[in-house]
Amino acid sequence: MTALTDRDRTDDRWDDGFIARSRHRSFRKGGAGARGGGPRSASPGASGPRDERGGPGDADPTDLDAVFDQEPDEERREGDEALVRAVSGAGSDGGKAPVLPLSPEAQALRLRLDALRQLVGLSRTRLDGKTLAEAGRVLDEAAARRGLSPQHTVVAIAGATGSGKSTLFNALAGVQISETGLRRPTTAAPIACSWSDGAAGLLDRLEIPGRLRRRPRETSEAEVLRGMVLVDLPDLDSAVGAHRDHVDRVLALVDAVVWVVDPEKYADAVLHERYLRPLAGHAEVTFVVLNQVDRLPGEAADLVLDDLRRLLDDDGIALGEHGEPGATVLGLSALTGEGVGELRELLGQFTQEKGAATRRISADVDRAAGRLRPLYVADGHAGPEIGEAARAEFEDRLAEAVGAYAAGLAAERAWRRNAGKACGTPWLRLWRWYESRRAPRTLAGLAALAAIGRTPAASAETPVEEEVTARQRVEQAVRTVADEAVVGLPDPWAQAVRETAVRGAERLPEALDELAVTLGAAVAVPAAKPPRPTWWPAAVLAQAAMTLVQIFGGLWLVGQIAGVLEPKLLPPVLFMVAGIIGGPLVEWACSLAARGPARRCGQDAERKLRQAAAGCGRARVLEPVAAELLRYREVREQYATVAAGGTKLSTTRQ
Repeated sequence: MTALTDRDRTDDRWDDGFIARSRHRSFRKGGAGARGGGPRSASPGASGPRDERGGPGDADPTDLDAVFDQEPDEERREGDEALVRAVSGAGSDGGKAPVLPLSPEAQALRLRLDALRQLVGLSRTRLDGKTLAEAGRVLDEAAARRGLSPQHTVVAIAGATGSGKSTLFNALAGVQISETGLRRPTTAAPIACSWSDGAAGLLDRLEIPGRLRRRPRETSEAEVLRGMVLVDLPDLDSAVGAHRDHVDRVLALVDAVVWVVDPEKYADAVLHERYLRPLAGHAEVTFVVLNQVDRLPGEAADLVLDDLRRLLDDDGIALGEHGEPGATVLGLSALTGEGVGELRELLGQFTQEKGAATRRISADVDRAAGRLRPLYVADGHAGPEIGEAARAEFEDRLAEAVGAYAAGLAAERAWRRNAGKACGTPWLRLWRWYESRRAPRTLAGLAALAAIGRTPAASAETPVEEEVTARQRVEQAVRTVADEAVVGLPDPWAQAVRETAVRGAERLPEALDELAVTLGAAVAVPAAKPPRPTWWPAAVLAQAAMTLVQIFGGLWLVGQIAGVLEPKLLPPVLFMVAGIIGGPLVEWACSLAARGPARRCGQDAERKLRQAAAGCGRARVLEPVAAELLRYREVREQYATVAAGGTKLSTTRQ
């Protein structure tokens, strides 16, 4: 670094780099050097060589007021306006970002940010606001940064008390901007230095007032850092709480950080535990500088640097060695200038890549994705779903609760009873009619009379024990299918699925009871007669024929007894025996033939009631749970996009 003369140091106390440019413009317009008389010494801000014809090289900074007095009023106003714009940091574009084509890395970052935005939107009703607060902050800060100048790179210089941050800041700027001294803390508020115009919006975002915005000395070395905005921060371990708040606020907004450490406090726990370790994922936008190496004798500087690299490795910070991306570590002395030029070249190359903002936002997204991982990914499971076995078990439990099997048996018995009535012997039907007539005098009849004495509402009520058992079966079925569905889900989403299942099952027992009362009775004892098989009429005719044979044989025997017919006992007896035996045989054959149709009728009744119960369960429980699982799969896909990382930018800063 070029050494500064005493005269330069005197001028640097008030020269912010813009005054020299305004002075240069005034000299060029008014020829102040020629009117001032003899040759003058060059100003520290002038970049051109000495001009014998009275150019800017002839100006004396002590004659600035005289130069302004010799300017016309209009030119003076123009110079004042330029000075105000320079000190405030506003550029020709007012701080707005020009529209530039996106790089592949920026396009990948945009996809990740879009996925993160959708992830937050889909999760807002499932997760609490505190959980999504960091992701929301990343989205807000990314939107704010992308709306500002991509041509500038904001770099903060941070460090502990006495590490030499301000000295390094002044050395890079080539001008005394930040106050240095033995008083601690020295820097009370962030101070910014911009190497080009157009950074006003970025500085406004950092809340750095215009009085704390400066420009560097215009030299050939400064041209390397064009596009960089350097911010000197207060001490991160300052005893003043407001200073630490400034550090935390600015570090969350800048594109890159230069951590300045000294040989005495490079292993400070506050630096490593509070800052470096949590920001380990930001290694690609991190510079770690060991300052004051001039105080270390011999090879001590190399030993301290090696130990510093070891500590950074323990913090999880990847080091950019051997061409690999990671943090840059180097030693220098801001006081003597040793190593400052190397840092300036590294920062210049880093700035010219114009990818620091993308790297920083990508690292923020990586950090947010890492913290959100337990909420979206459960290790060891491919993905939750309701299996076919769980669905079948759920439907079986609902069918059991609604009494589908019992209804099927009732329908089967009713069909066989109808078949028995149609195909049975007339004498058996007469006996059954007689039994039904004398039923009130039996125990069954007494029970029926007692039932008649009850109120209709009381007789229609379901026993309390049976109702409680059915409700418990339904609740057990819902719990079982919910437990099966949440296998492989993180806790918040598993809780959401269970709550969805419980909400759907609130009115499910009542709906099943209604099905059992209406559809169950209809399928068990249908109002209309079931369809009869083709053999049924033939069986009825055969039974009628057997009855006629019996009647014919009986009448024949009666005629013989009365003497009307010729006595032949054997034929009428044979007719009667044939009818008596044939009728039960036909009935028995019909009962055998009716088993298949009766069973099918019962199965149809059971299937109808089972399907109705399953449909009710699907509409109230399975479909809402499936919708919740679909939402989880959607957010997991979005999380996979967020956590993908995209294509990493090259961080080789050789």
